[in-house]
Amino acid sequence: MFDGSFRQNQSPWIDLLWLLALALLLIATGIGLRDPWPPDEPRFALVARDMVATGDWLLPRVGGQPYADKPPLFFWLIAVSLELTRSLRVAFLLPSLLASFGSVALVYDLGRRLWNRETALAGALALLFTVQFVWQARQAQIDATLCFWTTLSLYGLLRHLLNGPSWRWYTIGWAAAGFGVITKGVGFLPLLVLVPFAVLRDARWQPRKAAGGGARWLFGPLAFLFAVSIWLVPMLLAANDDPTLAAYRDEILFNQTIHRYGNAWHHRQPFWYFLVEVIPVLWLPLTLLVPWLFPYWRNALRSFDLRIALLASWIVLVVLFFTLSTGKRGVYVLPAVPAFALLCAPYLAQVATRRGAQRAMFILAAAFSSLCVGALIYLSVRPDKRADVVASYDIDPFGPLVLIALAGAVVCALARPRRGFLAYAGALTATLLIVSFWANPQLNAARSGAEFVARIERAANPQEELGLVAFKEQYVLSAHRSIVHFGHARWREADLEMADAALWLSEKPGRQLVINDIARKFCFSNAPVQSLGQANRMEWYLVTGGADRSCIARGKPGAAYYYLPAVPGGTRLKS
Repeated sequence: MFDGSFRQNQSPWIDLLWLLALALLLIATGIGLRDPWPPDEPRFALVARDMVATGDWLLPRVGGQPYADKPPLFFWLIAVSLELTRSLRVAFLLPSLLASFGSVALVYDLGRRLWNRETALAGALALLFTVQFVWQARQAQIDATLCFWTTLSLYGLLRHLLNGPSWRWYTIGWAAAGFGVITKGVGFLPLLVLVPFAVLRDARWQPRKAAGGGARWLFGPLAFLFAVSIWLVPMLLAANDDPTLAAYRDEILFNQTIHRYGNAWHHRQPFWYFLVEVIPVLWLPLTLLVPWLFPYWRNALRSFDLRIALLASWIVLVVLFFTLSTGKRGVYVLPAVPAFALLCAPYLAQVATRRGAQRAMFILAAAFSSLCVGALIYLSVRPDKRADVVASYDIDPFGPLVLIALAGAVVCALARPRRGFLAYAGALTATLLIVSFWANPQLNAARSGAEFVARIERAANPQEELGLVAFKEQYVLSAHRSIVHFGHARWREADLEMADAALWLSEKPGRQLVINDIARKFCFSNAPVQSLGQANRMEWYLVTGGADRSCIARGKPGAAYYYLPAVPGGTRLKS
């Protein structure tokens, strides 16, 4: 790994086939063996499934209620995958898989064009084995798809600025940023690379290929507007005649963008969050190699290498952009990971010749086994914790932990400290395979909510209306009958949601309601309940009456949403 031992005359297409095979091994294994898991996957899968079932692709909905947190492009991709495969278990993970391989291929090709094939392979392999990238590639969250659009945008812009001029790729770069925006609002971030390019005007900064062009510089902004307009224009036109779409428009364009960036209502973290808690760990193993890479970067900047300057500047701008926001999640900085892999790539072969670097990677690989051994010891002396895991997730953690520890030990024994890079790659690969084929299938029933929903449907009267308070998307996704809920994500007004549910339950006989222990305390303190057990670290109950009068009085009439779950084939279940 990164040792340069390959044939220089081998075709780039052969390289890409090997990278595809490796990506399938690391990312695709396990697809079809689990359902969508919280926090985000069930919601996104639910939106896409209902798009296919209803034919309404313009307005995303969760349980029948408009969902304005994110633009729709990612949901469209899952929906198209569902139309093609007819399997939600396969479809919900396909966009992330394809997007991640696309990012790897783009890093490879840009590295080959800006440097050479050795750098291209080093960058692609570094990206595939970076913890945050490979882990997000295995999830059905928006960020892996966003990462593809931002990587494609950066690829197009850098091909023009450093390897051009190429006005076609310059235009594609802007268009990709537009598609990134209608995937997630921050898709415009690659355009920030134009700032350091404009600042570093000294002729010593090379290679600089983009010059002149005149009005052709306007092609990019026009392409960006065209890509965004694919969604924005139909939505704005429809919003003029539809109050629901008008409310959706205002929420997604203002509250979920400007307001959320400047005054986030959750995921609030200190300003140093990314630099201290996220990047050092999630960008492993590359962050471990920074002490050996730093002198190369310093020398490159002293030599006025514009390739290194633009990549480094853009990474800093991306991290700074998210640092300035009041809301922060580790996954936000994922779009910068391909650029960081490419920033490291020209020097990885040299770093791999350093004994200290190989030993550091070997220690990192050994840490996989050591952590598992530590967990096994802890569970041995605390059998109550082991029992808690079994009760909560229907899996005994001992087996997977033992196998990961043994696999890591075998890999390290074979590789030895002088091949630390290979030891790390082998340990990570073994861990991902064990998680895919052992842990995930056993965790699935508990994590997906399917087991808990089956409990509810066995306990509930099938002839009566069934309502859910503080509903989780995974419960709605797993439901096989019509359900009633009182709004999506009302955690900021939980007391009002509980009051709405209490009023609904009291309005008509023959109704039943699933409540958690919080709702029971505040609105159903004297109601007879049937225990449904624990899920999502809460106790749940089934009630058929007895809501507190004070809650009923505060309830809002007509607050209930009646939802009929979709089934494969684009139809809905009959009530």
